[in-house]
This record gives sequence, structure tokens and C-alpha cells, in this order.
Amino acid sequence: MCGGLGTRLESDREKPLHPICGTPMVERVLAALEGSRIERIYAAVSPHAPATRAHLEREVDGSASILETPGEGYVADLTAALESDALEPPVLTVAADLPLLASAAVDRLLARHETGSTTVCVPVALKRRLGVSVDTTLSPHLAPTGVNVVGAPNTQDMTHVSYDSRLAINVNRIEDTRVAERHLTRQEGDECA
Repeated sequence: MCGGLGTRLESDREKPLHPICGTPMVERVLAALEGSRIERIYAAVSPHAPATRAHLEREVDGSASILETPGEGYVADLTAALESDALEPPVLTVAADLPLLASAAVDRLLARHETGSTTVCVPVALKRRLGVSVDTTLSPHLAPTGVNVVGAPNTQDMTHVSYDSRLAINVNRIEDTRVAERHLTRQEGDECA
């Protein structure tokens, strides 16, 4: 999902193209998906993110097929993407604002998935401890990560709670960028440029 305006981020770039340690977030997410056992990657773009669409078509060597969404908000765009004839359940959905997403985390989620849909959440306390924004909650104690598996209709849905800090750091505000860059620096051992 990479069609949002990113107004809370206050960046001079579209949200998916906002750099973390010099690399656009959408490229970091694509790299994690490419390294996982995901078979095919689609990028859901909207009219609000024309530069993101152009970047995906030009810069990332066609690693993701483009799906058009109306740009009416995350839920409406996700629904439009899932209604595409190109997709067939189960579908892993990932927000482009998860720059620390790791292939291993994706594979672990896929291995746990059986049927139905899975919403991946993290404890609100973990997000607060990390110093990242908490803009949406599913309960007083759980926040969605932006990673979900959408399964076949009429099957049982479940919530998976993760304590992986990489899933807790989604970049919605400029302060979240700083947190992501600090964690990335610790992971890779290099300072951000």
C-alpha cells in the first residue's frame, strides 16, 4: 500500500518516497518482500502519489506490478486493491511506511497463517517505549502494524500480536523517521548519511 498523502509526515516527498538513511521507504519494504517467500508483489498506488508510481515503474526494475486505487483513504484503497482480478486470497498486505520490515518476519507470518485473515498488531506500550507515534489502535493495548493477511471470505479472522520492534516502527511523523534511522543504524552498523 503506497498511495497515501503522508500529511502527518510533513515531508517534501510523497510518503512512500520519504528517505530513511537515504533510501525511500517503499524500496526498503520491496527489498524485504523480495527476500521473502512472497511469490508476486503488487504496489497499490493512488492519484495522490504520482511520483511514487513513476519511481516504481522507473527505478525498481518492475519488481512490483502496479495496482491503481482511487485515493479515498487507506481502507477504501485497500478494498479496491483486494477487489482486483489480479489478486487471489490469501494476500499479504503491507504499508509502505514500514522501513525496518524484514524478510524473516514476513516468512514467519506466512508460516503461521492457516486460513482466514490475520491482523498483525504490536503492543501500544512497545510503540511508546520505542518513541514512535500511536495514531490508530484496535484496543487500548494493541496497535495495527500495517501488515495483514487477507484470507478467503467467510473464514475466521485472527489477531497476531508481535513484539518485533521492526514491525512497531511505521513512519507517520518526522519523529518516527529519526527513530527508524537510529534502529537501522544499530542493525546495519553504519551511520545514516
